[in-house]
Amino acid sequence: MVSDKKDPKELVKLCEILNPQNKPGRLTIITRMGADNMRIKLPHLIRAVLQAGLIVTWVSDPMHGNTIKAPCGLKTRPFDSIRAELRALFDVHEQEGGYPGGVHLEMTGQNVTDCVGGSKTVTFDDLSSRYHTHCDPRLNAPQSLELAFAISERLRKRRLKAANELLNGSRVN
Repeated sequence: MVSDKKDPKELVKLCEILNPQNKPGRLTIITRMGADNMRIKLPHLIRAVLQAGLIVTWVSDPMHGNTIKAPCGLKTRPFDSIRAELRALFDVHEQEGGYPGGVHLEMTGQNVTDCVGGSKTVTFDDLSSRYHTHCDPRLNAPQSLELAFAISERLRKRRLKAANELLNGSRVN
């Protein structure tokens, strides 16, 4: 896990220690930062890893960096913050020439009210009605699908952009 506090040089050194032969598929960097920190800190980390020529898989965990305590005292996660961190993940990788390789989401198909927000809005007042988590708040089915479609659309746009650049003879990241 890499937080917003990780120094880029330290990350490069750690990657070199953990994967001295720089073999593809050996190292996954999971970021937990919150959306604002992703936009500020992640570019430096990606740049350092790319400049060192390291092969890593970048994964975002937008759940843990966005946990808050609701007014009623329950631990929750705002859907908008989770979505904003995923947008930041894609934006920063696009800007820096990296590629997001995965996303960690905690979810359930049950009709829970662990996380606030989403298109079928769960409010702070709704939390206690179907709050079933014993540990970490999970996205419910509609919230999970909403994120899945947003990620899918973002990947589709990136693929179309890359295809257009190839057709036009431009360089693709």
